[in-house]
Amino acid sequence: MDFLVIGSSMAFIAYMLATMAIVSRLFHPNGPNLNRALLIAVIAIIFHAISDFQLLFDQDGINFSLPNVISLVSLIITITISIVALRAKVNLLLPVVYGFAGIWQLVMIFIPNSESIPLVAEKIILVSHISLALIAYCILIIATLYAFQVSYINLKLKNKNLTAVVHLPPLMQVEKQLFSILMIGSVCLFTSVLIGFIFLEGFFAKENLHKTVLSLIALFFYLIILLGHYLQGWRGHKVLVLTITASALLTLSYFGSRFVQEFLLS
Repeated sequence: MDFLVIGSSMAFIAYMLATMAIVSRLFHPNGPNLNRALLIAVIAIIFHAISDFQLLFDQDGINFSLPNVISLVSLIITITISIVALRAKVNLLLPVVYGFAGIWQLVMIFIPNSESIPLVAEKIILVSHISLALIAYCILIIATLYAFQVSYINLKLKNKNLTAVVHLPPLMQVEKQLFSILMIGSVCLFTSVLIGFIFLEGFFAKENLHKTVLSLIALFFYLIILLGHYLQGWRGHKVLVLTITASALLTLSYFGSRFVQEFLLS
């Protein structure tokens, strides 16, 4: 059996076990056993990382086909949230992150090998642009998950359902983390766009125009959220809606056309 199939299968099983370990005790008075869940998640992450390394680095350079990019993004988000879980209460986010990563590892087993989209490693500027864009996307998706967590805690507090939030961090702490993450992600996205604008000749080419425009609109939304919060005190439902909108635009920019090209038109 192919090692990639074995690795993805092991990652899927471990991610699902970690997810169940958290969900089954999410509202238990003592909360989930995070040490056990994170230990299982580490096993999943190791298999996930090995599989991604084999998929991304081939003889032609770096293979950024759509399934590989999604798998890499989920790996980065999973590692980040797992590290955050060591110091902060993110019990609500862990099942979502682990669940998606596990399901995608299962999907990767059945997706036929798509046509390779090699990226020559010597093109440092292009690699930097794409790397920063991926980092920005991961950070901003994490911010979106935080926005959901803020809304959930806020809703439960308004309904005076304290048992539902006893194992979650204080609302003000999560809000502060949310806007810090949004700031970092927006800076990375702005830098990626700036590199593309200055150094890449095809940045505004016809075939890339929709990606560029959607990325700029998403960046505009993120900046509006930050300005609205720091100047007008925006928070809660308004921030959640705008964050989801911006993240949807960024997802469409990064993956929309590639999904059509690699799957619908292949």
